[in-house]
Amino acid sequence: MLLSSDQSKGVALAISSSIFIGSSFIVKKKGLRIAGNSGLRAGVGGYSYLIEPLWWTGMISMIVGEMANFAAYAFAPAIVVTPLGALSIIVSAILAHYWLNEKLNIFGILGCVLCIVGSITIVLHAPEEREITSLLEVWQLAMQPGFMLYTVAAIAATLFLIFYLAPAYGMTTIFVYVGICSLVGSLSVMSCKALGIALKLTFQGQNQFVYAESYYCLLIVAVCVLTQMNYLNKALDLFNTAIVSPIYYVMFTVFTITASVILFQDVQTSRQLLTELCGFSTIVIGTFLLNATKDWDANAALMPPGRSGAPFNAMRPVHDPEIQTTSKAAGFKFVDSNGKVGKHVACGWPVAGTASRLLHAFSPPLLLLQDNTM
Repeated sequence: MLLSSDQSKGVALAISSSIFIGSSFIVKKKGLRIAGNSGLRAGVGGYSYLIEPLWWTGMISMIVGEMANFAAYAFAPAIVVTPLGALSIIVSAILAHYWLNEKLNIFGILGCVLCIVGSITIVLHAPEEREITSLLEVWQLAMQPGFMLYTVAAIAATLFLIFYLAPAYGMTTIFVYVGICSLVGSLSVMSCKALGIALKLTFQGQNQFVYAESYYCLLIVAVCVLTQMNYLNKALDLFNTAIVSPIYYVMFTVFTITASVILFQDVQTSRQLLTELCGFSTIVIGTFLLNATKDWDANAALMPPGRSGAPFNAMRPVHDPEIQTTSKAAGFKFVDSNGKVGKHVACGWPVAGTASRLLHAFSPPLLLLQDNTM
């Protein structure tokens, strides 16, 4: 399927946005590390990063990327623009490998390739976007019961995460802060889409800023972006970049596409839906492969213990008497190739073999290890 002129512009803007945003994650992370060494960390409520020039460099890069992303929504549907955000994960992973010493192994490279393949699949089977002739038309769509219900649910879930879960679990569970960013982000994207359409129509000679709704959308975007920035900083400060990026991408994309489908009521054929689902699933698999194997030494993990003197150090079980529970249930420390330790209670020693090694190699970043990287 050939892309229309507008869709081609949207895709080009989305790709450039991913480059700037992916770079910003790494630059901001570096700035947060420097600021954390001289003041209170962002993860525990500090704001010393605000006087760190490197953090502001990353922030400027993110702003440029968001501006390009904002413009992309004016030319292409959200179901195309949003999944292309996966490319920012690739940029982050590559830069983190060289600048933050966060290893990118062969499986991480495979994950990057899957993200690219999935993105291309979605772009080539993108639906035609309905023609919008006025910002008021978008506002009327937003006032429909379906989208109003989504908005109320998203705001309620966000407030629950901020005031109930964040104080208790924010520093130990990555899904709290990332969930806040994703829910708020889905609302900001819809407002950005409306503003992008307003700007596009205004440049074409139909001034949309004579309507008060344009300024309501601008206010919503400002509030949402400030909220996202605050909680994304907390997530980046507390957790590894290679974990934050893919999880944020998947959650943000799911919520944004859901909001877009409800708002614009896009009509697609079953073939398009199936192809886009396959493309998105490919991207999800790629992002989690990139995440799950980040700290995995592939060569050591597949080497049987004791063979040729090679230790099983990619994710080796070490008996830990401190978490011994019963005579049948033993506690283990899982130590990755970078020396990070996570405790896990298992019933007996892991079964020897490749399948067991793969299981334990893939589990820690998501379930077993609490990352306190600085």
